[in-house]
Amino acid sequence: MRNWKGITFKFPTKLHVELKARLIYDEISLTKFVRSYIYAYLNKDPLILDFLQQYKKENNIQNTTKRKKNRKLIQKGQELEETFNLNDREIEDIYDILEKETEVYEL
Repeated sequence: MRNWKGITFKFPTKLHVELKARLIYDEISLTKFVRSYIYAYLNKDPLILDFLQQYKKENNIQNTTKRKKNRKLIQKGQELEETFNLNDREIEDIYDILEKETEVYEL
C-alpha cells in the first residue's frame, strides 16, 4: 500500500473550467500541476516564494516586517545549505542524532 493522502479543493465552476482549459492547453494534468507547485513550494523555489510574497503583500497577509524576516531566514538557510552542501538524507541523519541525544538527557 502506498502512503498517499488526497487533497480536495472547492472553487467556482467557472474557475474550474478556466483552469482545466488552461491545463489542457499546456498539456499537463491537474494532479501534476498541483503536485509540481507543492514540491516547488516545499523546496523553496525562488519563483514560488516571490509569487507568495507578492500575494501576501497584495492581500495583507503577514505584516511587512514578518515577510522580510521570513525571506531573510529562507535566504540564510539556502546559504547554509550551499556552505555545508548537505543533502536531505544527511540533514535527516543530523536530526536523528540530535533527537537521540535529547532522549538520553530526558531519561
